[in-house]
Amino acid sequence: MQVSVETTQGLERRLTITVPADTVDSAVKSRLQQLAKTQRINGFRPGKVPVNVIKKRFGQAVRQEVAGDVMQQNFYQAVIQEKIQPAGMPKFELTKDEDGQDLEFTASFEVYPEVEVKGVSDIEIEKPVVEITDKDLDNMMETLQKQHATWKEVKRKAKKDDKVIIDFVGSIDGEEFEGGKAEDFALELGKERMIPGFEKPLVGAKAGEEVTIEVTFPEDYHAENLKGKDAVFQTTVKKVEGLDLPKVDEEFAKLFGVEEGGVDALKAEVRKNMQRELNQTLKAQVKEEVIAKLVEANEIDIPQALIDQEVNALREQAKQRFSQQGGGQNLPDLPAELFTDNAKRRVSIGLLLGEVIKQNELKADEAKVNEMIETAASAYEDPQEVVDYYNNNQELMQQMQNVALEEQAIEWVLEQAKVTEVTKAFDEVMNKQA
Repeated sequence: MQVSVETTQGLERRLTITVPADTVDSAVKSRLQQLAKTQRINGFRPGKVPVNVIKKRFGQAVRQEVAGDVMQQNFYQAVIQEKIQPAGMPKFELTKDEDGQDLEFTASFEVYPEVEVKGVSDIEIEKPVVEITDKDLDNMMETLQKQHATWKEVKRKAKKDDKVIIDFVGSIDGEEFEGGKAEDFALELGKERMIPGFEKPLVGAKAGEEVTIEVTFPEDYHAENLKGKDAVFQTTVKKVEGLDLPKVDEEFAKLFGVEEGGVDALKAEVRKNMQRELNQTLKAQVKEEVIAKLVEANEIDIPQALIDQEVNALREQAKQRFSQQGGGQNLPDLPAELFTDNAKRRVSIGLLLGEVIKQNELKADEAKVNEMIETAASAYEDPQEVVDYYNNNQELMQQMQNVALEEQAIEWVLEQAKVTEVTKAFDEVMNKQA
């Protein structure tokens, strides 16, 4: 086998490979002999068909089949010999294929880029430092109360987070319009589920009051005949309801599975959960900043083949999400353009982190893998059952090892980068994540 390598442009390569005639002809002859043993042709006994008869009938098809196999086999031998890393499947083209002569073909493909991770010591990372205060815990307890609250009629002015029961009639230029009328309509103030400006005049209103609401429909409103139109809603407030929060006591604690220890035990569990979520959020935010700065500092050529693979993966994920929501059964293939930018970024991140792992000879730390599994398991009712499930599932364990290895690469970058610790409030960090 003779091989020549040509750089066509950028990451594209073309191999010209020549395979000796006797190698190809021998493979063709062997396959024809095998066919002669199995083919049934009138005038010949089974297994006794002469090879020359088989060749006359099947020779061209057999040679095409052999040529395909020869190209595959010799391509992989050639890239190993030339120490080339293809980034995608090759495109083969037969340039010479005749009996008794050397077979020649070309293989065109892209290669992985040579990645050099640079500028790591110049990367500036802001690392948030957050302490969960008693006030943060109180706020979370109040949130839990609201989740189990009931609505109760109140004899006062409506305020944000209240619910008002209203009748309204909408008109444009004095004429009522379709869809602009409702009775006993329940509206939670502060949710901003109506068109902009509708809720504001209702804050401060009491049951029995008439309120005139003047609004302008947005230009992107779904109803074509209402886009950008000024409207007036004559509104009657029939009832104001406020949230009736449950008392924080032992019975309340039992709603969250805390059977012993009462309120103190519940607060301890809530704080523990808040700390776990905070740790995960901080890690995710720092990781995202490290990745963004690493990509910004290292622009690399990306093989189109890898981008296409990632686009297909993202497209399939999107289709699965739609399917789970009940709308993906007949979903056509979404345009590649929707995923291209994200695909490029993901491929770039993978190549950069892969190079960090390679250059530093990083191996998945077993202790870190176990810690990550235990952290994930702690959110479940029976953590040990989850840990055992991971330990008995090789595929899941491999996924967790890959995640751990990626985190170790991020940690390596952090060790080299300029890290500044910044004190932040719990809500500030968690709201940013949301």
